[in-house]
Amino acid sequence: MVVSILHRITGDGMATVGTVVLVWWLAAIAAGRESYHTFYHVFGEVAGGALGYLFAIGMTLCFFQHMATGIRHFFLDAGAGYELKINRSGSIATMVFAVVATVLVWAYIVGVK
Repeated sequence: MVVSILHRITGDGMATVGTVVLVWWLAAIAAGRESYHTFYHVFGEVAGGALGYLFAIGMTLCFFQHMATGIRHFFLDAGAGYELKINRSGSIATMVFAVVATVLVWAYIVGVK
């Protein structure tokens, strides 16, 4: 049940929050240098860019969680994995995968070696 709710939340979150930020970014570019500077200031300079990183890492986590639960639902729709133990293991695996994949992607992006 938790994974199903997370699937809906992550999908809606990527759609709404991602769209709002994308439209703001495009409008800031179209409006000129001062508007873009305001956008950049909020996402790139406030608290050392913490808001930008928080947004990007959150969207990455949402993407991987949504993708993993989508794949899990694909197998469930095919009729596999309805046994309680397998279903629970698959649910936990989606959350673990999302966190591990997010950590690996961001470790690569920031250059952790």
